[in-house]
Amino acid sequence: MRYDEMSREDLSRELEELRKEYRRMQALELHLDMSRGKPCIEQLDLSMGLMDVLDSSSDLTCDDGTDCRNYGQLTGIDEARELIGDMMENNPNDIIIYGNSSLNVMYDTVSRAYTHGILGNTPWCKLDKVSFLCPVPGYDRHFAITEYFGIGMIPVPMTPTGPDMNMVEKLVAEDESIKGIWCVPKYSNPGGISYSDETVRRFARLKPAAKDFRIFWDNAYGMHHLYDDRQDYLIEILAECKRAGNPDLVYKFASTSKITFPGSGIAALATSPNNMADIRKQLRIQTIGHDKVNQLRHVRFFGDIHGMVEHMRKHADILRPKFEMVEKTMQEELGDLGVGTWTNPLGGYFIGFESLPGCAKEIVARCKKAGVTMTPAGATWPYGKDPKDTSIRIAPTFPTLKDLEAASRLFCLCVRIVSAEKILKEKEA
Repeated sequence: MRYDEMSREDLSRELEELRKEYRRMQALELHLDMSRGKPCIEQLDLSMGLMDVLDSSSDLTCDDGTDCRNYGQLTGIDEARELIGDMMENNPNDIIIYGNSSLNVMYDTVSRAYTHGILGNTPWCKLDKVSFLCPVPGYDRHFAITEYFGIGMIPVPMTPTGPDMNMVEKLVAEDESIKGIWCVPKYSNPGGISYSDETVRRFARLKPAAKDFRIFWDNAYGMHHLYDDRQDYLIEILAECKRAGNPDLVYKFASTSKITFPGSGIAALATSPNNMADIRKQLRIQTIGHDKVNQLRHVRFFGDIHGMVEHMRKHADILRPKFEMVEKTMQEELGDLGVGTWTNPLGGYFIGFESLPGCAKEIVARCKKAGVTMTPAGATWPYGKDPKDTSIRIAPTFPTLKDLEAASRLFCLCVRIVSAEKILKEKEA
């Protein structure tokens, strides 16, 4: 029965039993961390072969004669650009290979626009006002970048098909101070939503007032499916922008951070020839080239895109039981109570949970008191301020299945306690 349909007496008795169970869980002295979407040890072990493909006797010369031990190849070795091009579904000529972190590339891209402008436009630091659109709930590290540069952030609601495009189209067409939008278009962080065909096409056909408006398209989970037979499909944004006559509209980011080693992967940016030329001007001042040995290591480890696809199936085999267990637990513990909703993504690294209004912070705090650390409530909104206090990000990837089961049951228990307290208070009022 839904909590809001229970009598005050029945709800009080329910709450008393829940609190007893919570004290029992506290006595277990759990120390579990679900705060970030990190690969687990078993996932990292899948890539240990990276350490074996090169040794002191290896030929570190590329097909074009490049010696990976030396300087050069500003945009990356050809073999790596081809592999990552297949991963990102882009022409290798439109790709720059960087170091290990796509977040670093996104930061650099904002920084470059802020200090030197985009394609000859006024640097953002010289403008009175600069704003970004931020789909919510969204990725906290995206919001941290724009906040760091003092860029204003405008929340845009997420829908089951992506950001509210009516709002996006209206705002970018009317306000020249809006210079960008953050997007995680496939298996989004935190809800696991993938943008529909219509949403991608509407993005490609935007008519922004600002000539230097850019879509920051962070396709972090492009290959991170949980199932072979059920996968979300995403229209390739650069090709769609070119068809729409907006070839320079997008910066597209990706990396192998959650494919191989997060601390030692390779990151990439794909964009138009005009944007590429603009970026290369700055890049040749910043560096003579990124880690080509690591690029070659990845190429030889995977061989080609087919090797990467098979590798990701192994990841899915590890993650799928975790996602299914969390979703099953929430359905069993919360499904009929009317105290929250959650997503059931087909890929990515997160499950999005929406509590009753005003409950998210207290749920997360109660979890922490009982030994389970979660992403701070509100982190999925700009400035960490969720106006309704409802959004919670669940990260099931890192804990063992056994630990995750305990954490999931504790989470559901905390949801029930906080929700019952809220509803009982409302009934008594």
